Amino acid sequence: MTATRLALDLAVTIRHDGHGGVADDLADTAGLAAWLRERAALLDCAADPVIPDQALHTAVRELRAAVRSLFARAVRPGPPSSADAHRLLPESEAIGRLNAAAALVPTAPQLSWDPGAPPELRLHPAGSPPAADRIVAALARAAIAFLDGPDRALLRACPAPRCVRYFVKDHARQEWCTPSCGNRARVARHHERRREGRDGAP
Repeated sequence: MTATRLALDLAVTIRHDGHGGVADDLADTAGLAAWLRERAALLDCAADPVIPDQALHTAVRELRAAVRSLFARAVRPGPPSSADAHRLLPESEAIGRLNAAAALVPTAPQLSWDPGAPPELRLHPAGSPPAADRIVAALARAAIAFLDGPDRALLRACPAPRCVRYFVKDHARQEWCTPSCGNRARVARHHERRREGRDGAP
């Protein structure tokens, strides 16, 4: 679940802005800093907060481009997000970028076994890698785990008008990423039917 959440959270930092355009939550280092603060526990950097510089900002955005390109592949034969349709990376480049980011930090398996819980395998960074490398590598490994896992088959690009998000279907009848997208899609269909009715009227 952590891998799915992190991979999706990174992908949906590109989103509809509510005014017919596309917003980027990672447009600058301040946006990245806020995004990382909200996920510090998932990225195992709560005890060592990171102040993003331009290099980390670029690395995370390049990783996101790779992840969204591979998400577009994962949703086939359905269409990709409209935000990606004309700027997808070649698949070999996206895979290479993802694997290179994951390899930034070597990891060592460690057993965790809390009282009353089953044993759990966790991968911890080996040595003392820079915090920025740990973040990029953790995001890349989460994306790899998601793409290699069962949730990939449930990945969809939201088909609602103007939406550019990807989502994982929570139930068989889910068609959109959020109820508001469903409402917008239904309203658009209603207006389209009324327009077609007027155009076809004698």
